[in-house]
Amino acid sequence: MLFSKDLKRVAGLADKGCVTTLAHSMMSAARSAAASGEADRFGYPDSTAARGATATGAPAWGGGENDMARPGRRPAGSRGRGLHGQLVQQLGQMIVSGDLGADRPLVPEEIGQRFEVSRTVVRESLRVLEAKGLVSARPNVGTRVRSVTEWNLLDPDIIEWRAFGPQRDDQRRELWELRAGIEPVAARLAAERCDEEVRARLSDMVDILRHALEQGDGLTFSRADAEFHALLLRAADNRMLEHLAGIVAVALQVSSGTDGPCRQPGEACLEHHRRVLEAISAGEPEAAEVAARALLDPRAGEETAPGPDTVVPAPREH
Repeated sequence: MLFSKDLKRVAGLADKGCVTTLAHSMMSAARSAAASGEADRFGYPDSTAARGATATGAPAWGGGENDMARPGRRPAGSRGRGLHGQLVQQLGQMIVSGDLGADRPLVPEEIGQRFEVSRTVVRESLRVLEAKGLVSARPNVGTRVRSVTEWNLLDPDIIEWRAFGPQRDDQRRELWELRAGIEPVAARLAAERCDEEVRARLSDMVDILRHALEQGDGLTFSRADAEFHALLLRAADNRMLEHLAGIVAVALQVSSGTDGPCRQPGEACLEHHRRVLEAISAGEPEAAEVAARALLDPRAGEETAPGPDTVVPAPREH
């Protein structure tokens, strides 16, 4: 079939450790449901019915081979194991990019034939996509793509798919606005509540940032930056804010090199992190909030020139 070789090749290249906690839980739920017989919600129609769906002008696939090879689309394979993970990635990208528009029918039999994968792989993939709000499955209606208003836009995979697709500018702007709204508040709370252990870890991250800058190690710098921001949300001692730590990590991954004074590793970026740490360590909530806001200010640190498409992966929890 058209895509089987590419799909299997990408699966072989996938990082075996790159399954997000969220995706893993969804896969586990899918397996449990399948074992209980619930998998029939994504049942295969008989071949006559499938041909009828195609004949009525509502096929699940209409774009041809270039759907997967469109320039600018991020290659599949960043997460997931085997064909199941790759099928989730491919279908998710096609939905989020608009290649499979809202209310488009997805016929499991056609998906299986198109990608040369088993019924089990198709069913589990559709379950993951349903959990993300991208598709819905109803008796006598079948599986259809849902509108963007019904997607779980805080899902790390959807964030990444949007950020590397046609909606990349909107996604990066929305992520920055979200961070600008929550991180200064988290810094304020951290100055009031942060315990010694977390404060020490924040200090360690600043030391790593400084050392990485001295060594010219951009990858280590970016990863320490991601860890600093995740710790900042945890230091607020607010479970709702802590839950957003993973989203901030993804935001840094997909927008690195485009926002704030940390467009590239530099003294300006290091100094902003140091000011946040000093305010938190001194127990000064207002100063911590101001410093965190300056850290995210896109007008700060303009002496560094961004690379327009620079993306340095941040560590993901698995």
